[in-house]
Amino acid sequence: IHALRPHQGQRDVARALQRLLEGSGIRHRAGRTQDPYSFRCMPQVQGACLDALRHAASILEVEARSVTDNPLIFDGGDVLSGGNFHAEPVAFAADHLALAAVETGSISERRTTLLLDADFSGLPPFLAEDAGLNSGFMITQVTAAALVAESRQMAHPAVVDSIPTSANQEDHVSMATHGARRLLPLSGNIHAVIAIELLAAAQALDLLALPSSPALERARAVIRERIPRLAQDRWLKPDLEAATALVATRAVIDCLESDILPVL
Repeated sequence: IHALRPHQGQRDVARALQRLLEGSGIRHRAGRTQDPYSFRCMPQVQGACLDALRHAASILEVEARSVTDNPLIFDGGDVLSGGNFHAEPVAFAADHLALAAVETGSISERRTTLLLDADFSGLPPFLAEDAGLNSGFMITQVTAAALVAESRQMAHPAVVDSIPTSANQEDHVSMATHGARRLLPLSGNIHAVIAIELLAAAQALDLLALPSSPALERARAVIRERIPRLAQDRWLKPDLEAATALVATRAVIDCLESDILPVL
């Protein structure tokens, strides 16, 4: 499939997913002919996000090696006024990163919602062990939806919001600083959204009779070392904070390095 549409990011994500699923007892379980897009199109969506990340990195590498002052003073003594200070390339890179982050969170929230849907997953509603008495992960999905909604507003391209200053001498600016500054709180939101998916996925694996792949079992073990299974309702803020820390510190990624880094 992916050889027929050879975007590098798509192909790399597809290979990473294949390696993560090797040896899974769940992978070949009979099911739907076609899964919803949030599962079926992970290589296409995350691949595009990976390509955006790589492109932004290449732009910033060029920028870091560039001379961006004004005026420019050359070896021969020439002093030339120019526009190398204009941060349009950096602004575009920041906007691309914001869009990639939001798309990552958006598709993650969709997968979480489907895991909590008993009609889709075949698991107890909201992954609650005593559904009806317990609400399971219902409120965490609301949290994920709220974070994605807020993040979508933050992902509005900063580069289009130029405002003239300095008596119209600086009449078109990049807004790169604004675009870059919002990436930190935005990434915090997306870390939390992914953390919620990790919690839901670990709970779903706990409820299934079939083992997952060795790689994903390692990831579940990392989660369970810090966050116990949700046997009955409890205050989930500490769980969410612990899971978000696992995402932010790359603890889950680190345990999968041998599986995914060779192909990313």
